[in-house]
Amino acid sequence: MKVLIIGGGGREHALAWKFSKSKHVTKVYVAPGNKGMENVAECVDMNEDDHDGLVQFAKEQEIALTVVGPEAPLLKGIVDRFEAEGLRVFGPTKDAAFIEGSKSFAKELMERHNIPTGSYFVTSDYEEAVEYVKKEGIPIVIKADGLAAGKGVTVAFTEEEAINALTEVLKEGKFGEAGAQVVIEEYLEGEELSLMAFVHGDTVIPMVGAQDHKRAYDNDEGPNTGGMGAYSPVPQFSQEDIDSAVRDILQPAASGLKAEGRFFSGILYAGLMMTGAGAKVIEFNARFGDPEAQIILPRLESDLFTVIMDLLDGKKPELEWSEDAVLGVVAASKGYPGAYEKHQPIRSVPESDYLFFAGIDQIDGQLVTSGGRVLLISEKAPTLKEAKEKVYEKLQSLDDEHLFYRKDIGDKAIYRSSLS
Repeated sequence: MKVLIIGGGGREHALAWKFSKSKHVTKVYVAPGNKGMENVAECVDMNEDDHDGLVQFAKEQEIALTVVGPEAPLLKGIVDRFEAEGLRVFGPTKDAAFIEGSKSFAKELMERHNIPTGSYFVTSDYEEAVEYVKKEGIPIVIKADGLAAGKGVTVAFTEEEAINALTEVLKEGKFGEAGAQVVIEEYLEGEELSLMAFVHGDTVIPMVGAQDHKRAYDNDEGPNTGGMGAYSPVPQFSQEDIDSAVRDILQPAASGLKAEGRFFSGILYAGLMMTGAGAKVIEFNARFGDPEAQIILPRLESDLFTVIMDLLDGKKPELEWSEDAVLGVVAASKGYPGAYEKHQPIRSVPESDYLFFAGIDQIDGQLVTSGGRVLLISEKAPTLKEAKEKVYEKLQSLDDEHLFYRKDIGDKAIYRSSLS
């Protein structure tokens, strides 16, 4: 069986790595992929927006399963196109992926199906937005309504921060069409949990939990990013907490989408805030999280190809998970998530079984940076503390002249574990 993965980042590298281990998979292609993943897949020089070319490639190569990694092609209807051609594809249709494509739609869906989340206000009018912020007070959260690559969110702790964010989105057009309107949300107190599930209609198969670190710098300082590192399991939360979130959030979201004619098939991601009143939704995504995929997939002992094919065939697969912990740290281009220089040389990269490349290229045989988040190194161990020690030991040999990474991934969880 041949598998095609659409995308080119760290999440897609992790997917390619996992599929390459399947006894059923003879070949893994990634379009466009990146130079760092060529040890597990063949990269196809084809843009993820080239729907015609990708469909033709899938037919010519007799691809058994196509998996869509990033959100942008999902929202441009790539799954709809593949399905119309009779090709087996894993990912939500354009209508179902709208749960990620519009934060206001997601909020309204949650309201209709009694899914717990914070209060919110949607507007495209700058003056109205400022008035609402002043009325509600801070802290408060400002979000561009559409896709902004994880960067369209400001958690404002001063009124000035909130108004600056509104100015950037609504007046300066920092996020283009994605910022045509804003969603202003209640600031939720608590600790975050990333919870993903394999979904096909009403069937929801939850994965183990993970915790991402969104801020660029240590001690959760600096601007929001796409994610600077993650770990799993999350010992702060019990299995009962996870089960409740599946029952009260993931299941009603999947069933609600189906009931509204938006049948969801793919990975449903819930970014949750675990508050004193229980889990509340911060955001929904319509695909594997990045970097969560690079942390979760090394813990998955089941054959990913079999899991997805069973799900698409209407079966309910049982997932097997490693008891070991996995912790991963992102190395990013200096300047990220703001402006950064590309094509900077990386002269040394640590060896690891769980090294996943993202914003990387090769020029004259030399690895160079090509994006904000460049690579992620994960390690697996019986405890989070041991996994963290292994990761940071490996990172010491990374050529970090043009890269930076957080030094505190997993610290809070490890500290709490030491107290118990």
